[in-house]
Amino acid sequence: MATALVILAAGMGTRMRSDRPKVLHEVGGAPLIAHALRAGLALAPERVVVVTGPGMEDVAAAAHEEWPEAGIAVQAERLGTGHAVAQAAPFLQGFEGDVVVLYGDTPFVRPATLEAMSAARAEAEVVVLGFEPADPARYGRLVTEGEDLLRIVEWKDADAGERAIGLCNSGVLAAPAPLLFPLLDRLEPAAASGEYYLTDVVALARAEGARATVVRGAEEEMLGVNSRADLAAAETAFQARARAAALETGVTLTAPETVFFAHDTVIGRDATVEPHVVFGPGVTVETGATIRAFSHLEGAHVSRGAVVGPYARLRPGAELGEEVRVGNFVEVKSATLDEGAKVNHLSYVGDAAVGAGANLGAGTVTCNYDGVAKHRTEIGAGAFIGSDTMLVAPVRVGAGAMTGSGSVITEDVPDAALALGRARQVTKPGLAARLMQMLRERAGKTKDR
Repeated sequence: MATALVILAAGMGTRMRSDRPKVLHEVGGAPLIAHALRAGLALAPERVVVVTGPGMEDVAAAAHEEWPEAGIAVQAERLGTGHAVAQAAPFLQGFEGDVVVLYGDTPFVRPATLEAMSAARAEAEVVVLGFEPADPARYGRLVTEGEDLLRIVEWKDADAGERAIGLCNSGVLAAPAPLLFPLLDRLEPAAASGEYYLTDVVALARAEGARATVVRGAEEEMLGVNSRADLAAAETAFQARARAAALETGVTLTAPETVFFAHDTVIGRDATVEPHVVFGPGVTVETGATIRAFSHLEGAHVSRGAVVGPYARLRPGAELGEEVRVGNFVEVKSATLDEGAKVNHLSYVGDAAVGAGANLGAGTVTCNYDGVAKHRTEIGAGAFIGSDTMLVAPVRVGAGAMTGSGSVITEDVPDAALALGRARQVTKPGLAARLMQMLRERAGKTKDR
């Protein structure tokens, strides 16, 4: 059966105390709405509609990063979840498949759970995702009889018997479009709030002879984000899941609770990650690599057997070949380091290509920015860059070439050549002792005054 996703993302989230829409706040380096979309995309939907509010073009842009063809429906008035889903109708005209309703502020619904809901559609027209929280609190209750869902009761409307039910409503729902949208047109506003609730669809569908049922998910999947405290809890939950997944796939984490992952971090088996490492978005670490303590990586690729850190920073565009060494207090950005290259101490390598087996001494800097534009540095295979060398780009140091320590290199260095770019040393015998004596005498006279 064909599937369409409707993602509800119109809420501003006033409890977030933020100028940004709630669904743009990030967990694991990705906005909440991206997590919701990715879960839904596991169903291979034919269409995706994101319901936003007025002036929320930034939410639409975030949705389009995940699904460029997504339709953007604007809910001009926030009149409840049923009203919000109804705004997707113009984008799904003629669609005969299933509609799955998700929420942009609920990032952890598992693809497997959504697949179970799709499978349950073979037995019932309306499928609701339920869960049994440790504390049901004020969640809506799912009233069932066997496998049938009879109705959804909001907590404020529930009697004592209904409040005793432990099965709660997540809000996630699946139903065929030809059934769902006519039912939405028949919703009545709630007396107290004037809002139209999606939950009322269940009773309306049953009144027409349709069957409704429940698929149960885990409580941690239903974590919604409505406040900064919720956001922190969501980040904690995400990191716990990411760490467990890494350990399960054969990654060594020597202090798992201190390692932080992004939503798309990929680490190969037999890689080792030491304490206090942060992975920003876009990082791949291959089998057998080691990321030492207190390193920060984003937008980087680390090949097999490479060692990074401690205290290293890999910025976007860092490409490390096999057996590369990037050591303490080294920063690499938009640079390729070929197999076996070494940058072990206190260096900056930006907008550069470093050849296989090249060795960059402590304090090497590729001076890539002239105040207006960036320029590239090329260092050939097997080159040796002396400590404290400034490579003023654009410049090329040839294969097997060397630079003297403390040099400022402003011109290309041919293969196998030695380049020195520093002033000649001048030595004045005995001058240090005389200078120090003069300074002491001057200091003494000043003190006597």
